[in-house]
Amino acid sequence: MHLPAILPWGAAEGLTKQMLLVILSVVIIATFFLLAARKGQLVPGKMQFAGEAAYGFVRNGIAKDIIGGKDFMKYVPLLFSLFFFILVNNIYGAIPLIQLPSFSHVGGAYVLAGIVYFTWIGIGVKKNGLRYFKLATVPSGVPVYILPLIIPIEIISNFLVRPVTHSLRLFATMLAGHLIVMIAGSGIEFLVMQENLLLKGSSVLVLVGAIAMYMLEALIMALQAYVFTLLTAIYIEGALHADSH
Repeated sequence: MHLPAILPWGAAEGLTKQMLLVILSVVIIATFFLLAARKGQLVPGKMQFAGEAAYGFVRNGIAKDIIGGKDFMKYVPLLFSLFFFILVNNIYGAIPLIQLPSFSHVGGAYVLAGIVYFTWIGIGVKKNGLRYFKLATVPSGVPVYILPLIIPIEIISNFLVRPVTHSLRLFATMLAGHLIVMIAGSGIEFLVMQENLLLKGSSVLVLVGAIAMYMLEALIMALQAYVFTLLTAIYIEGALHADSH
C-alpha cells in the first residue's frame, strides 16, 4: 500500500510506483488515440473504429446528453481527458503484477476534483458574473422566510461537500477494492500454509470469492471513471444554466 520510492531524491519524496503509473497512463492514452487517428478513412479499420467509438461515447453519451447540444463541444476535451485518464489509472488495479489503481491514494483524486471544482465555478462566474453565487445558493421560488435556513445548506452542499464527495467517492472505491484483493490474497496464503486439511481446502472457497470480487472491482473501476466524468458534466451544466434552475 505504501511502496518505497523507485528513484528517491529527498528524505521523504521520490518517484514512486503511483507516479510512474500516472505518467505511463498519459503515454498509453496519447499513443492509442494518435494511432487511431493517424489514418482517417471513410471505412475505419479496427483501431480507428475503437478510437471513434471511445470518443463518441464521451462526446455524445456524456457531454451532449448532459450539457446540451448548444454548449457541449467546448467541454468535450476536458470530459474526454478525465474519463480515459481515470479509466486507465483505475484499470491498473486489475492487471496482475501491477495490481495498483493510482487513485487508491487520495492525492490524485483531490487534484482532479480540485480542477473540476474551479472549472465549474469559473464557468458560472464567466456566464453570470458574481450573481452566479446568488443563483447557486438561493433556489428560485422558495419563500423568503425559509431562505435563512436554505442558503447555508446550499452553500455547504454546493461549495464544500460537493468537491469532497467528488474526490472521496473515487478514492474510497479504489482503496476498498484494492484492500479486498489484498486481504483475500493474504487469507488464501494463510490457509494454504495450515496443516489442517479442512483449512487448506477452505482456501478454494476464498479463492472463488476473491475471483468474484476481482471481477466486481474491475466493473467498478470502469463505472467510477464514468461517474466522475458524468458528475463533472452535471456540475458544468448547472453552472452554465444556473439562471434557469
